[in-house]
Amino acid sequence: MSDAAGAVDASGRRYRDTSFWLDAAATAGDALTPRGSAPDGLDVDVCIVGGGLTGLWTAHSLIRAEPTMRVAVLEAEVAGYGASGRNGGWCSALFPVPTATLAADSGLEAALAQRRAMIDTVAEVGRVAAAEGIDCDFARGGTVVFARTPVEERRADAEAAEAAHYGVDPLSRVSADDVAARWGVTGVAGHRPSALVDPNCASVQPAKLVRGLARVVEDAGVALYERTRAVDWAPGRVRFRTADGDTGMVRAERIVIALEGYGPTTPRVRRRILPLYSLMIATEPLSESVWDEIGLAHGETFSDERHLLVYGQRTADDRFAFGGRGAGYRWGSRVHPSFDRDPAVFEHLHGALGDLFPAARGARVTHRWGGPLGVARDWHASVSFNPATGVAFAGGYVGDGLSTTNLAGRTLADLLRGVASPLTSLPWVNHRSPLWEPEPLRWLGANAAVAGLRIADAEERVTGRRSAAREVVRAVTGH
Repeated sequence: MSDAAGAVDASGRRYRDTSFWLDAAATAGDALTPRGSAPDGLDVDVCIVGGGLTGLWTAHSLIRAEPTMRVAVLEAEVAGYGASGRNGGWCSALFPVPTATLAADSGLEAALAQRRAMIDTVAEVGRVAAAEGIDCDFARGGTVVFARTPVEERRADAEAAEAAHYGVDPLSRVSADDVAARWGVTGVAGHRPSALVDPNCASVQPAKLVRGLARVVEDAGVALYERTRAVDWAPGRVRFRTADGDTGMVRAERIVIALEGYGPTTPRVRRRILPLYSLMIATEPLSESVWDEIGLAHGETFSDERHLLVYGQRTADDRFAFGGRGAGYRWGSRVHPSFDRDPAVFEHLHGALGDLFPAARGARVTHRWGGPLGVARDWHASVSFNPATGVAFAGGYVGDGLSTTNLAGRTLADLLRGVASPLTSLPWVNHRSPLWEPEPLRWLGANAAVAGLRIADAEERVTGRRSAAREVVRAVTGH
C-alpha cells in the first residue's frame, strides 16, 4: 500500500497530499510510511489515543519524567495526519477562551496565570525542538494583525488598551504611517491600515514538528502504533480496529484521549467537541523582490481584525501559507476526507490573500487542503484527569493548538503521575464544558454562526459601525 512517496490513508489519498506541510516533509525525505499496528493484548501503563501533538507531547513529557514507564500511542493513520500536520503553523500564546470567561470562573489572577503559561509555552516549544534536534523551521517573528477599516481600528485600540490594563501582553500598536513604510498591505475603501503586533508567536513547519516529535518519543522508548483506530474505551482498556480489519484491546492503567477534531467520530466524544473545518492554500515560492514589496519577514505570522478569521505566514521556502474559516459544519458532527476541500472556500481564500497583499495576486496556488479543529460548547479548551476511572482528556483548542498541545502534554504528564505543580493549578485543568446541542440545533447554530460572521464583516465595511450581526452570533455561540 505504500512506497517512498505513495503511502495512502483509509480513503486512498496519499498522505503527502493531505497538506502542503506533509508534502514538503515527504519531499525532504520523510516517506510517511506507516508504522505497524498494535497487537491484541498489549499491556501498558499509559495508552494514548491519538498520534498528533497532544498525544506526542504527553508521551514526551511522561517518558522524560519516567524513562521506564510503558507508554503506547494509538494513531488511526500516521503521526501528524490530523490537525497537527495541517494547521497554519502558528506557535502562539493565544488561548481559545475569552478572558472574561476565565475571570468569571477562576478570578483574574488565574486568567493571567493561564496567559503567562501560554507565553512560556511558545519558548518551550522552540527549546525542546532545538534540544531534540527537530528541524521544524521554528522562527519567533511575532504576529501582526492588520486593522483595515475604521471599526477594526477601534477594535485594535480596545485590545491594546485591555492588554496594557492587565499588564501581561506586550502588544504594540503600529500607526498607519509605519504600516505603509513596512508592509505592502491594503486597507478597505481607501482606509489606511494600522496594525497590532504581538511578539508571542513563532512560525513553524507543523508537519516537521509532529513527525520529528514522533521519532524522538519512539527513540526514547514509547511504542507508537499506526493504522490503529481506537473505537471505544473504558476504565483499564481501549478497544481498537486496524486498517486490515483486525480488532484488539489494549490494557492500560491510565488512558489519554487526544483526538481533538476527530473526537466526534467516537460515541464517547460525539457531543463534547464540535468539528469545525478550517481550510488553507499555499502559493508557489515568491521572488525576493515580491517579498520586499510585501514586507513580511521569515517567522512573521499575520491576520487582520475581521470576524471570519484568516491567518497566514511566510514559509521557510518563501511561499504564502494562508487559511481561514468559512467551510460549513456537517450534520451529525461528521468528519470525512472529502470535507477537507471546498472549491468555493479556496477561491475565497485566494481572493482574500490578493486583497490583503496586492503583490501576491498573481501568485499561483500549488496546494489546497483543510481539516477539522475541535470546539467545546463554551469555547474553552481543557485538560482533565479522573483518577477514579484513569481516563484523561485534552482538547477544544479552537484552532490554537500548535502551542497549547505542548502545555497540555506537560500538564497531563503531571496529572497522570499525581504530581502537583503550577501547571496542574491552571484554570483550564479539569474544566468541564457543557455538551453541544443535539441535531438539528447543532447544525443550525453552527452554520448560522459561520454565515453570521460573514454578514458581520460585510456590515461593518458598509456601515463603519460595530456589527449587530456579530452580537447575534455571540448570543448564539457564547463566544
